[in-house]
Amino acid sequence: MTDRRLVLADILDLRAYERERDEFRAGVIALKKRRRVAVGPHITLLFENRDTIRFQIQEMARAERILTDEGIETELRMYNPLIPLPGTLSATLFIELTTDEQLREWLPKLVGIERAMVLALSDGSEVRCTPEAGHATQLTREEITASVHYIGWSLTPEQVSAFVAGSVDLVVDHPEYPERVTLSDETHAELVADLEA
Repeated sequence: MTDRRLVLADILDLRAYERERDEFRAGVIALKKRRRVAVGPHITLLFENRDTIRFQIQEMARAERILTDEGIETELRMYNPLIPLPGTLSATLFIELTTDEQLREWLPKLVGIERAMVLALSDGSEVRCTPEAGHATQLTREEITASVHYIGWSLTPEQVSAFVAGSVDLVVDHPEYPERVTLSDETHAELVADLEA
C-alpha cells in the first residue's frame, strides 16, 4: 500500500513557503474546486488529498508562525490521518450557515450528520462514512453538532471497481437533511485517483 503521508521535509519553512505560496495556492484553489461537492443548501464536502492537506499545514504554520520542527510534527500528526490511502476517501464536511438563527436551528437538528454520508455506487452497493477517530471525540455532542467534521470511507476492492466503473451519488440519509447529488465527472476522476494505488 502506498504511504502518502507527509513528513517534515515536505513542509517548507516560512521564508521558502512565501516564495512559492502564490503559485501553490492558485494550484490548490483549482484543485479544491474539482474536489468540492455541495449537497443541498447547507452542506459542502471537500475531498482531501495530500496536496490539500499540505496546503492546510503550510497555511497553519504561516498563520500561527510555527517555526520549530516539533510544532510542525504536531500539525503532521493532526492532519496526516486525513490523507486518503489507496482504497479510502477522506473529506472535510462543512455545515455552511450564515446567521445566528440558522446556527440555532440547524446545529441541533444535524446531530449525527458525520455518520450520514453514503456513497451510492454504480453496482447498487453503498458505502457509509465514518468520522475520523482523532477528531470525532472533539466534535461530537449529543445535543448539538459542530459546523466542521472530518470523515472517511473505506472501500473493498469490489467497491473500488464499482466506483471506477460508473457514476457515483453522494447521499445524505440524515432524517433532517435528506439530500442526494451525483458526483461530477471532474470530481469522480479526482476520487478515482485517490482510490487507486
